[in-house]
Amino acid sequence: MATEASTSAAAGAGGGSWVEGMSADNIKGLVLALSSSFFIGASFIVKKKGLKKAGACGVRAGVGGYSYLYEPLWWAGMITMIVGEVANFAAYAFAPAILVTPLGALSIIISAVLADIMLKEKLHIFGILGCVLCVVGSTTIVLHAPQEREIESVAEVWDLATEPAFLFYAAIVLAATFVLIFRFIPQYGQTHIMVYIGVCSLVGSLSVMSVKALGIALKLTFSGMNQLMYPQTWLFTIVVVVCILTQMNYLNKALDTFNTAVVSPIYYTMFTSLTILASVIMFK
Repeated sequence: MATEASTSAAAGAGGGSWVEGMSADNIKGLVLALSSSFFIGASFIVKKKGLKKAGACGVRAGVGGYSYLYEPLWWAGMITMIVGEVANFAAYAFAPAILVTPLGALSIIISAVLADIMLKEKLHIFGILGCVLCVVGSTTIVLHAPQEREIESVAEVWDLATEPAFLFYAAIVLAATFVLIFRFIPQYGQTHIMVYIGVCSLVGSLSVMSVKALGIALKLTFSGMNQLMYPQTWLFTIVVVVCILTQMNYLNKALDTFNTAVVSPIYYTMFTSLTILASVIMFK
């Protein structure tokens, strides 16, 4: 409360800027979050240019090719995305989620603007409206989010992940993913954007839960409580690797096939919505 009062007083001081009213840690978090949004938004464009370049001299990712793995430009986009995710993770160490999370939606705007400039992919009025709604929706959700549940061990996350409600959710997600991959992608993958994005988002909702467990394991291990000796840690690691590889594969197909300015906001919205649902079920 004292911090909030001093912040308000500083912000309201004559001639004082709003930045002067923020703590040093909050400013660091703000800069990291803004940097993360830029890197992640730009990574979609760089990866798309790499996919187009690889597709010009090999089999396109959209039709099952993996020639992009030999394209340096695609790897540049991948590294850019990793840098952005690391910056986003670090931002949470300095600033509260209520400041950091809404700024993640800026990556959609950055991606849309860069796609218009660099890829000549024009965004029509409904696309612009969709981007605005993503930002407004993200901000509204975060402002009214409940207090995050404190998790103190990998075993605690494992207990939550093996409760009937979350196992039922995971089973539905896996079943829906397999149906999309083997039934709908061969027939509708090249014409319906929701097919590829659906796989990425469904699998992503499971990967976030496993990443949460891994983060806790690493934090406790570095503090002197070794979590690497527990099999649950390695099971979560396997889930993360499989989920990330699956997401990367089908996100590349979506970027190679559809307009980047459309893929980015749809993926952000579906991924965020399903992650919230998974969190509600798992962490109650």
